[in-house]
Amino acid sequence: MAGAARAGALIYVSDLARQIRFYQTLLGMQVLHHADDYAVLENADTQLVLHSIPAPYADKVVVHNPPQIRETSAIKLFFSVSSLAQAEVKAADLGGGLLPAQWSGPGFVMRNGFDPEGNVLQLREWLAESTE
Repeated sequence: MAGAARAGALIYVSDLARQIRFYQTLLGMQVLHHADDYAVLENADTQLVLHSIPAPYADKVVVHNPPQIRETSAIKLFFSVSSLAQAEVKAADLGGGLLPAQWSGPGFVMRNGFDPEGNVLQLREWLAESTE
């Protein structure tokens, strides 16, 4: 994609630099634009905007270490990775994590996880197509 995407996602974050590193490393995203309060990241599948939580809300958001998973959120973003096993290691190294349960979907397996601030996400590993 060149320039602004027609669809994507925006996540409000407390620690912009840490969240950029998490999504860039875990999902192989490139930083298209970076300013003091936001960054636009992209890979072949999607465009993601990370935006610092604006005042007066920023003071009300508490980020725990380790992250407290925000399971009551009404939205869960999903992303594709080449390997759930490798993503599990990367996510943990970057301050997030994957949960142990795994499910199957049409042509993929998936696991839920979270970023360093506890935002819930789902990762999908696509299965090789059958040649039968």
